Amino acid sequence: MRTFDRRDILAGIAAAPLLTAGAGLLPGSAVFAQAGYNTRPLVPAGEVPLVGMGTARNYENPQTEEDYAPLRATIQRMADLGGRVIDTAPSYGRAEEVMGRLMAETGTRDSFYLASKVGASNAEEGRAQLERSFELLQTDFIDLMAVHNLRDLDNQLALLRDAKAAGRIGAVGITTSFKPQYDEFAAVMEREELDCIQVDYALDNRSAADRILPLAAERGMAVMINLPFGRGRLFSATEGMDLPDWAREIGAETWAQVFLKYIISHPARPIAIPGTDKPHYVDDNLGAARGTLPDAALRTRMEQFIDSL
Repeated sequence: MRTFDRRDILAGIAAAPLLTAGAGLLPGSAVFAQAGYNTRPLVPAGEVPLVGMGTARNYENPQTEEDYAPLRATIQRMADLGGRVIDTAPSYGRAEEVMGRLMAETGTRDSFYLASKVGASNAEEGRAQLERSFELLQTDFIDLMAVHNLRDLDNQLALLRDAKAAGRIGAVGITTSFKPQYDEFAAVMEREELDCIQVDYALDNRSAADRILPLAAERGMAVMINLPFGRGRLFSATEGMDLPDWAREIGAETWAQVFLKYIISHPARPIAIPGTDKPHYVDDNLGAARGTLPDAALRTRMEQFIDSL
């Protein structure tokens, strides 16, 4: 099992360019404070920035060095800026394999809070898939494993809890990205002890805020947000538009930062995991984790703005 203090120290080294000259080595939480990141605690790593990255689609099937080069640079940039959370899954094509290769090539595994999933039909299949995830990710410890879309829930939760008890994973959760699953998802949250949930939520897709996000806060469960850009609809709706004046109030310099700041300002303090496959996207996305976040009044204005488009 990995030593988390060591990981915090390595994250501090990775974020050193963000510190003032002569600042020296700081633990992870101090590094994030220096960098201006808004953070939240995440089992088992402690404080992490409220913006991470996802690997669906973007990492599913690179073939040539030309394909790999920007992905490698993206992972390196994430580590350099003190980004922590990376989310992947066996169902994302070759994403686990690609992430394992990139982390090995860049020596960045200990910089990251690595989350993956199990999406299997039975206990035997789940065990095989979990072992394959360790192999592909080239690691002996995965920070978070979640049951993907509640598939074969009871068997897979039992599998993951056994792996956590054995010290092979650090946290257990569940995921969905489908509104028709929300009732069942909430019922699982109410009856199970979970470290983290993952759900879809965006400025134009706010249904998870009705019950899922408040319940997570009530139950003390961390939250990761998939599809934070509304499957691309938000960018389409605002294409060519200047940022509103109120974007300055929260230090948002791009539409991506507007959309992400809306998410991470929810009282449940969720962690957004936008798909990220270019180094400058890392800068843009992590920029949303810095500085002022929208208050309740501004969040309402943001909702009214996007609803009017």
